[in-house]
Amino acid sequence: MKKLSQKPTTGTSDGPGVAVPERVSVAMAEIAESMQEGLLALAVGAGLQVMGALIEADVAALAGPKGVHDPERVAVRHGRERGSVSVGGRRVPVDRPWVRAVDGSGELPVASYDLFSATEVMGRMAVERMLAGLSTRRYPVGLEPVGEQVTATATATSKSAVSRRFVSLTETALAELLAADLSALDLVASMIDGVHFGETCCIVALGVDMTGTKHPLALVAGSTENATLVTELLTGLRAGPGCDPADAGRAGQVQGAGQGSRGRTRPSGDPTLPAPQSP
Repeated sequence: MKKLSQKPTTGTSDGPGVAVPERVSVAMAEIAESMQEGLLALAVGAGLQVMGALIEADVAALAGPKGVHDPERVAVRHGRERGSVSVGGRRVPVDRPWVRAVDGSGELPVASYDLFSATEVMGRMAVERMLAGLSTRRYPVGLEPVGEQVTATATATSKSAVSRRFVSLTETALAELLAADLSALDLVASMIDGVHFGETCCIVALGVDMTGTKHPLALVAGSTENATLVTELLTGLRAGPGCDPADAGRAGQVQGAGQGSRGRTRPSGDPTLPAPQSP
């Protein structure tokens, strides 16, 4: 792989800039076998070579061209170790370069490696596939065909690894949902219903705006759908960031048994939600 020319460092919104070569040559002999496995597998093989060129360009931008003394360099090469990057929902092993500052202050980040080794995309893929009904055991079946050579060395596709990513990302998403500011919502109706997951029941509150769009407002979990859980949900929602379901006064509905309906009344006796309206 030969770097022909190089553009100045290109900045990114999430961190240090990536030094982008203007052109790179791809060793087709190394990826020729992938041609029999389809265009995507061929593209992945070529993409991994391009990624390697980007990483080397970043190292050269910090430490200067290899084997050439550069008095202006801010870092020196400090060896390599085993690393990995995200490819189509997998972790694929690559060499990770280390670069150390010339003033001895420590290691410097290699922006392109940090970009490609990030795991956020893998987390989103795991959540999307599991929400679509793909189990953790069958997760590898739902991944893109990236070529046998890449697949043979890939990791992070076991059911335990996928489950950890799913739990981590959904915990983050749930925390963001429960902390969201709802004060800007103009709700005209609110609904409460229970969704059962095994022996656990989640009571969910939804608000509906003038356009008919549903907005998740809050949820609580318990062993059954009852008035206590509904009251807990509504009390927390009223005390939360900016949304009172009682303000959605045109219509309100509680699905399910009468125990849930009784939860609409606060301990003081005042109605938390208006009663469902007749058609």
